[in-house]
Amino acid sequence: MFGASTISSLYDAALAIAYPQVCAVCEGSVESRSDGVACAACWKETRLITEADTFCWQCGALALGNMGQERREDVRCRRCDDATFTAARACGLYEGALRATVIELKRSPQVPKRLLQLLVATRARPPLDRSTLIVPVPLHRQRENERGFNQAEVLARALSHATGVPVVEDCLVRVAHTERHRAGMDARARRESVEGVFALATPRVIAGENILLIDDVFTTGATVSACSRILLEAGAEEVLVLTIARPVR
Repeated sequence: MFGASTISSLYDAALAIAYPQVCAVCEGSVESRSDGVACAACWKETRLITEADTFCWQCGALALGNMGQERREDVRCRRCDDATFTAARACGLYEGALRATVIELKRSPQVPKRLLQLLVATRARPPLDRSTLIVPVPLHRQRENERGFNQAEVLARALSHATGVPVVEDCLVRVAHTERHRAGMDARARRESVEGVFALATPRVIAGENILLIDDVFTTGATVSACSRILLEAGAEEVLVLTIARPVR
């Protein structure tokens, strides 16, 4: 008798022969469906963020050196002092397999198994493990109609299904259509670009909850901070942020 893992491996091998998929990073061969658009070698080369890393406890920016486990909650980068969220974490850096996965997620609403495992593992670490309700960062209706879906909602639904933490998709809305953040925009310009952009459609579901705010990429934190402010004003206990990736710095 073949086990489930053996059958899955045989299926992957047959699929790779019948429908070879080119890795979006190195143009090699993707051998497993669970890896999505990147091959196993490129996933191995991509910088993931783990509990062993030292990072700003609030925004999750990687820090130099090792502060020791007993001082982890004291590590601050000081660049996020004005942020309204309690803490933000990413699965890894915006490079290699994670970058390719983020780009593909904007084209196709599929969350590969490897990415979902990373999201589940990151959410299970303190302080994100306190989250009681998942809320995706919204797209403006016009942009969502153009794309056909909101990638943050796709991530939120997949994570909710995997963890059992409930998701509320329509309580936070984007009421203004803004230009995409341009490369080179500084933190202040990004903050100003999202002022007054978000609102709550159903504030009562937020009160008393520890919100896990989901998005694909954490850049300066302007977007998630603007969303967090609205959620806290509606009575959320705290807002914790989870993204696929953050910039390489």
